[in-house]
Amino acid sequence: MSGDRRKEIVRHLSEDDLDRLFAESTDEKLTERLIFIKRVYKGATLEDAADDVGRSSATGTR
Repeated sequence: MSGDRRKEIVRHLSEDDLDRLFAESTDEKLTERLIFIKRVYKGATLEDAADDVGRSSATGTR
């Protein structure tokens, strides 16, 4: 079982868009998701980004 676990990251939002959405967000769940996305955009693994927002690595890969 040596499958490739890498995921392709498609950037739909610019960093400026992420920052704007983060500043405007009043929803905790949305804020966590934006932090997760920003961390992945900056090169963090899905597992590390998920850990940063208190989620499991399985949740991060979904």
